[in-house]
Amino acid sequence: MSSSYFPALKAIYAAQAVPDLTKNRGYKNVHEVPRLVKVCINSGFGTDLDKNQIADVLRALTIIAGQKPVTAKARKSVANFKLRQGQVIGAHVTLRGESMWDFLYRLIVVALPTIRDFRGIPSRLDGNGNYTVGIDDFTIFPEITVENAKRNLGFDITIVTTASTDDEGRELLKLLGMPFRRTSETAQAA
Repeated sequence: MSSSYFPALKAIYAAQAVPDLTKNRGYKNVHEVPRLVKVCINSGFGTDLDKNQIADVLRALTIIAGQKPVTAKARKSVANFKLRQGQVIGAHVTLRGESMWDFLYRLIVVALPTIRDFRGIPSRLDGNGNYTVGIDDFTIFPEITVENAKRNLGFDITIVTTASTDDEGRELLKLLGMPFRRTSETAQAA
């Protein structure tokens, strides 16, 4: 990538989110404003896949994330689950920097609105200002064609922020355009 490249969502963060958060929260220093640290994409697919299906899942995650996923292997054998030590049971990708901003932009602007009967995503955070959302169908991303998808893949997306409270993290994500579901309280106020 060239040095003049600046992700669209990062520009929105710098131009709109930082001033709004500074004004609304009364931050005295720009370094107090919450920012995004990383985005983790995690998919656990269990023990029922063969090597070719695992390769297809890893290829799909590579296309979606833009970088190669790391495989997660079982640490010990569990007979009841037909699990053997060292068996591949999942994959994960950690995005930082420009690739994180690009992925989040594609998620917010392109992928989430294509979900059928989409009414927003839950606005519950983890208590530390981080947000996790589960995606049931990976074909919402335009890079994946439905014809080539042999198996439905679900995954979790965790957005890690420097926000110290859920309210700060939620406000940051709202200012970035995250389509949170309207609760009955906000629906009555609007």
